[in-house]
Amino acid sequence: MSWLLLLLSAVSAGTMGYAIQRGATCMVAALEEVVQKRRFGRVIALLEAAAIVAGGVALAAALHRLPMQPVNWTPAVTTVAGGVLLGLGAFIARACVFGAIAKLGCGHWAYLAVPPGFLAGCFVQRLLGTERPTGTLDFASPTLVWATALLLPFGLLACWRLARVVAAARSGMLADHVWSPHVATSIIGLTFVILLFSAGGWSYTEALSEAARGMTSMTALRLLLFFCLLGGALLGGWTARRLRAIRPTLPAVARCFIGGALMGLGSVLIPGSNDGLILLGLPLLQPHALVALASMAVTITLALRWQVERPLVAQGKMA
Repeated sequence: MSWLLLLLSAVSAGTMGYAIQRGATCMVAALEEVVQKRRFGRVIALLEAAAIVAGGVALAAALHRLPMQPVNWTPAVTTVAGGVLLGLGAFIARACVFGAIAKLGCGHWAYLAVPPGFLAGCFVQRLLGTERPTGTLDFASPTLVWATALLLPFGLLACWRLARVVAAARSGMLADHVWSPHVATSIIGLTFVILLFSAGGWSYTEALSEAARGMTSMTALRLLLFFCLLGGALLGGWTARRLRAIRPTLPAVARCFIGGALMGLGSVLIPGSNDGLILLGLPLLQPHALVALASMAVTITLALRWQVERPLVAQGKMA
């Protein structure tokens, strides 16, 4: 990798970390907003970020600049099980893999246990020897055809967003607008596209999954980008005055480790983790991603409803 690409990747990872602190990429937080407040702002923001990724991938494919072809994994029972485990893990940890970065950016140091837990879950899958679904690499992939169909609406969306940014700049509210939760989520999608083309499969969850299988290529680059991502989240927490050093307790560390382990196990079964499923699998309409995300969303929703109804049941018993 050239120094220019390395610099671009590092800046993009840091910007993504900053945006994660301000945005709304956590599936748990998005569904919690739906269940408790009947609001869909975070879900819409996630869909918009996915649309940005789809447009970027489609544009690259149209220009024959796509650095890698997406793998279409065959959906299976393990795909559903993996989605359930991802959902349970995110619910127990109270954050998905992206949400854990946002929590760390606020000084919740217990979430440092999520990556080791994720790695442990990947190792468990390796020890169990569960077969991964079969995958196909298709250069005429229907997912890319679908993404190309989104080029026009993506262009309209980009123009509308640019007009909003210009209007905010004229009114002296540029920073407030750009780093509002909804727009920050769009920035996450944009930086994800840049990193996809400049660094390939760079995410720390993918690195941990490959490390569990004895694959250590690009380890140094991925570690660098992970620290840039975390540094950006810490900067975002500090500038937003959310950064507070919260001393980790043993129950909190155990909860984060167990949640990370379940997410790690689930990601290998699918295969794919929260970030890749939402920001790449969803916009390309990859069947395994849609199945996994659906089972994950149902699991989180049911768990959140149980959490809300549990105090009411307890009050009824006491009465």
